Amino acid sequence: MTIHQARIAGLPLMNLIRFKGTPIFQQLQLEERLLRTSSDNWCIINDGTNAPAIVMGMSGRFTGGGTVIVDHGTVFITFICNKDAVPDVQPYPRSIMSWSSLLYSEVFRGIDNFQLRENDYVFGNCKFGGNAQSITKKRWIHHTSFLWDYEDMNMAYLKLPEQAPEYRLARGHMEFVCRMKDYLPNFVFIENTVKAIETHFSVNPVNLESIVAPCDKEFVHSTRLLAKEELEEAYACPAKSQSHQLSS
Repeated sequence: MTIHQARIAGLPLMNLIRFKGTPIFQQLQLEERLLRTSSDNWCIINDGTNAPAIVMGMSGRFTGGGTVIVDHGTVFITFICNKDAVPDVQPYPRSIMSWSSLLYSEVFRGIDNFQLRENDYVFGNCKFGGNAQSITKKRWIHHTSFLWDYEDMNMAYLKLPEQAPEYRLARGHMEFVCRMKDYLPNFVFIENTVKAIETHFSVNPVNLESIVAPCDKEFVHSTRLLAKEELEEAYACPAKSQSHQLSS
């Protein structure tokens, strides 16, 4: 659909990129470039990352957020929007998350215990989706990592954060998180998400090759791989952690 057709339909145009197994490091760098160099609206859906990775935080990526372990069972969905693309959404994390929770309420219709609790998507009291945002002068990005499935041993690596949500009640990770696959199939979740997006935007599917330009190589990303020494320092002093990513 062209921009002209989208305007006729009365909906903002949203470019949709769908991946499967794209490395999270590559995805995060793409997101940052689209946020800072594009003037279009984007949705990126990545069904898993092809190798386990640790995204470090306090700001585990340029969007912020905590330290997370991701792998082939993590589904990533990102919205990159101009501030005037979504009516009534203010350029603040809470307003953006309130809008996204309404969109995902359409996705999880029929699952009664879905809700946004503090900064997390939960089924009841168990988290399955973590959110992060970045807001610029004219644009914002909302990134969610969904735990469709996970390895139990990976959860054991994560420490209880100093600033945990109140509803967590000091529970360990295995008691705090849940698997989306226990509620709906992976392909149903992704297709429901695309359908929900289509109620808010005129969706234009695009492929990665069509948006990569030679000048992209000159863009300097803030997301990068941690050196061994930096990882050791971040582990020793969590408060000093930077917006970097380590691929394992």
